[in-house]
Amino acid sequence: MPQQSSTPGQTGDVAPDPVRAAFEAARADAVAAVLRNAPVVVELGELFSRAGHEVALVGGPVRDALLGRLGDSVFDLDLATSARPEETLALLAPWADAHWDIGREFGTIGARKGDLVVEVTTYRSEVYDPSSRKPVVAYGDTLEGDLSRRDFTINAMALRLPGMEFVDPFDGTTDLARGLLRTPGSPEQSFDDDPLRMMRAARFAAQLGVRVAPDVLAAIQAMAGRIEIVSAERVRTELEKLVLARDPRAGLELMVSTGLADHVLPELPALRLEIDEHHRHKDVYQHTLTVLDQAIALEDGPDGPVPGPDLVLRLAAIFHDVGKPATRRFEPGGGVSFHHHEVVGAKLTAKRMKALRFDKSTINQVSTLVALHLRFHGYSEGRWTDSAVRRYVADAGPLLERLHRLTRADCTTRNQRKAARLSRAYDDLEQRIAELRQREELAAVRPDLDGNQIMEILGVRPGPVVGRAYKHLLELRLDRGPMSEEEARAALLEWWAQQPESRS
Repeated sequence: MPQQSSTPGQTGDVAPDPVRAAFEAARADAVAAVLRNAPVVVELGELFSRAGHEVALVGGPVRDALLGRLGDSVFDLDLATSARPEETLALLAPWADAHWDIGREFGTIGARKGDLVVEVTTYRSEVYDPSSRKPVVAYGDTLEGDLSRRDFTINAMALRLPGMEFVDPFDGTTDLARGLLRTPGSPEQSFDDDPLRMMRAARFAAQLGVRVAPDVLAAIQAMAGRIEIVSAERVRTELEKLVLARDPRAGLELMVSTGLADHVLPELPALRLEIDEHHRHKDVYQHTLTVLDQAIALEDGPDGPVPGPDLVLRLAAIFHDVGKPATRRFEPGGGVSFHHHEVVGAKLTAKRMKALRFDKSTINQVSTLVALHLRFHGYSEGRWTDSAVRRYVADAGPLLERLHRLTRADCTTRNQRKAARLSRAYDDLEQRIAELRQREELAAVRPDLDGNQIMEILGVRPGPVVGRAYKHLLELRLDRGPMSEEEARAALLEWWAQQPESRS
């Protein structure tokens, strides 16, 4: 068994012996897994050792190897070293197929050899200036010192290379066995060094199913506002990882309960509405989390139309009702309404996602799904015309399969009769769409005449008239379905006869 160069810390209630013993044995399995899947780490260790430097495999790959879930992380490895960045670069440049120094300011040099990507970082500490969004980097001298500055004990373990010595100075092995998230030092100091670690705590709750230690929870509650000094891009990256995790609900609940969401995603805690003194209306916050769970359950396998984990669908589930607080109205007789909350919600969604620096495509897709998520309920109240079905498909466009799943997930009623009725109605709508697809092209509904044909028939040049004519023909296509070229030509000329330009 590999040697452990540490003395376990005092962790309070000690894990049951069988569990602890299993993780002790897992260390040997972890070393074997790393050697089997990434033998090049020994080669790297020897390369640095010959040059007189220490180097160790650190962070997520060590944790994942202990959990028996090394998987894809074996192709993306983090290493820590006593070498300074210029020394690391000199060692990696002739060894690797490619290398880069974009992270040199923070002590990190990257390299790729074959399919393996490594990032080698000088022993360091990251400390935030209260007035700055960027960390100030200070280099350290020892591996143990570097590990003491890591975010959580389960990430403060290492394999010293090339001898594969297991280093665990803060007993992350036991915390991993207990499913507990602790910090190597005081959580206040850890979060002061890098406030983004508070987001990581929520992300690990979602990814690994760990529970957060009470002192860590208390520190997040006290320091939640400090997340605002972190750049929106870094916050968004952590939020994406949380949303794409195995159980995003756990991470979101932690963000809300600690107050972190008030600064990152304030629309979510705002859904905790006190509707009326009798609580006759569903809890919008809990409803949203249930919709998220149900949307995830409706994701497909790798070959399906919505392969999971799907960021757009999951974000749409989280945002779909954010317009309700702003549109809530108490009606005569004790009822509550949220008229047009989907329209307001789409605008709020786009605004929040822009603030978090999401890309335009993702913003447009998510906000479109939020805007459309109530459209189906008009169908559930009465059978639609073919024209209405075409418009539903046209408005959803490439998002149709996601809209199907979001709409189905949005049914959280406990009334089984109502739930069955809504399910049957949506089954019927999907069948109608399938039938129309067999008769006509629905994937990309276009007018029956293109712009060139319009200009030729009307004898006009490119300009606003062509755009208006095109829009008119598109409306006819949606209302009537496909027309022949002769029918479309006649309809265009009839429209043209009513336009002022035709008489000039």
